[in-house]
Amino acid sequence: MRTIFGVLSLLIVVAIVAVLAKKQMGALTVAPTGMPSAPASATLPQQSQQLQQQVKQSVETTLQQARPMPDEK
Repeated sequence: MRTIFGVLSLLIVVAIVAVLAKKQMGALTVAPTGMPSAPASATLPQQSQQLQQQVKQSVETTLQQARPMPDEK
């Protein structure tokens, strides 16, 4: 009886881990929405440079935004 519950609980844990892994892998395949891809005719160094500029602009924009102040109670 104990072994049945042990095996059953192990199968439940494996199923939960499999579902979470599937969700995680699905999240990795989604492309970021804020970054348009470079044109196909651009060379690899040009694509790399464009991507670096987009990331730099994104970081600068984020850093310039004011942080929300928590409400004092």
